[in-house]
Amino acid sequence: MGYVTLLRFTARLGAIASALGCAATVVAAPPAVAEPGCSDIEVVFARGTNDAPNLGNVGQAFADALRSQVGGQTVTTYAVNYPASFDFLTSADGAADATNHIANLVSQCPSTRIVLGGYSQGAAVVDMLGGIPPLGNKLGGEIAPALPSNLAQSVAAVAVFGNPSAKFSVPITNSQFGGRAIDICKDGDPICSDGRNPFAHSDYVSSGLAQQGASFVAGLV
Repeated sequence: MGYVTLLRFTARLGAIASALGCAATVVAAPPAVAEPGCSDIEVVFARGTNDAPNLGNVGQAFADALRSQVGGQTVTTYAVNYPASFDFLTSADGAADATNHIANLVSQCPSTRIVLGGYSQGAAVVDMLGGIPPLGNKLGGEIAPALPSNLAQSVAAVAVFGNPSAKFSVPITNSQFGGRAIDICKDGDPICSDGRNPFAHSDYVSSGLAQQGASFVAGLV
């Protein structure tokens, strides 16, 4: 092999080695794959007795207020599926449905921050998830198990409104959710306090208390 030919052969080997090195670099550091279809935040909300379908009036106002306070983060919602009827013992059905949904969400979208919420009877659903018997167990009957600890740690924040258990000095802040939770009771609301103003129980949206709950949650997500 002549000197010129040897130089050309050496240069060609160098070019091949360089190309292989670049290819190896690409393979060693693949780009991160985003979770398709997953939001930054999901609100799981249980409506109150005979409340509007889906999230209910309080739940919708809460979710809308939260969405406006978290910048460009995406916010999806899930309406807990349970009767929300005057048969309050069916609250356990809501807790079971919420548990199943949260388990699926954690499995499919582990980076999504979960926000739990409930109004009136829906707050009793959240109580059970936190390990608190509904209405301080004044009704008896079936009680759903608390949200398993491995799922509870995925809940970033909790907000309940007009919580019946608060009337018996067992607010959601006494649950396994602790400092991540806020329990809001309108002054005079007889459902969550010793107040005697039945109209107060339906005043969580117009009074700005749904927005107050959203502000608390926004600080945690």
